[in-house]
Amino acid sequence: MPNPTAAMLVIGDEILSGRTRDANMHYLAQEFTKHGVDLREVRVVSDDRPAIVAALNALRKGFDVVVTSGGIGPTHDDITADCVAEAFGVHIDVRDDARALLAAHYERQGVEFNAARQRMARIPDGATLIDNPVSIAPGFTMENVHVMAGVPAVFQAMVASILPHLTGGAPLLSQSLRIMRGEGEIAEPLAALAQRYPDLSMGSYPFQRDGVYGANVVIRGSDGGRVERAMAELAGLFPA
Repeated sequence: MPNPTAAMLVIGDEILSGRTRDANMHYLAQEFTKHGVDLREVRVVSDDRPAIVAALNALRKGFDVVVTSGGIGPTHDDITADCVAEAFGVHIDVRDDARALLAAHYERQGVEFNAARQRMARIPDGATLIDNPVSIAPGFTMENVHVMAGVPAVFQAMVASILPHLTGGAPLLSQSLRIMRGEGEIAEPLAALAQRYPDLSMGSYPFQRDGVYGANVVIRGSDGGRVERAMAELAGLFPA
């Protein structure tokens, strides 16, 4: 049975402007690979409501799991929760359980639980909260969409909260071989090898070192034995 498929939606003008470098995609890909969930697509959209809603609707219909990052903070441009509510056609407002979590947190800190901070307790109707042990403000799950913060430490904590509840498949295994030949030389034998192992993914990643061309060839698959056999054939085609 094939692994569940997933997509990620990264939200924020700061990502597209280059001001902030996204680290969450790399982390999610690693965690999903170990859990047996195939991350197939990542989109980055600006803080634009129609764009976010359109992307959400496309991804949630096309993939088993969708993870969003960014746009659930206290400022005016944090509009992800509202966009999720619009995409699903449901009402959104401050919810008592989320509000209680935040109120207790700010009381412990001796900080005012003002209107801006209360925005983080706005949850679409029908959603379940995602635990946030780092900064308390919860994410939430709406059907197959998991809405998370953009701050990497918080995002990672929220991923840890949802993983036990996701049905995974076979973890993806990989091996690599460095071949000191140009891609033009290895392309045909590599293509023939890929045809013999259609269940595996094979990628070639070229490099140049001291004027010499080479490529790192990576073979990936869920069947360790098949990966081993394909890698042995690859090594035999291009002996060191």
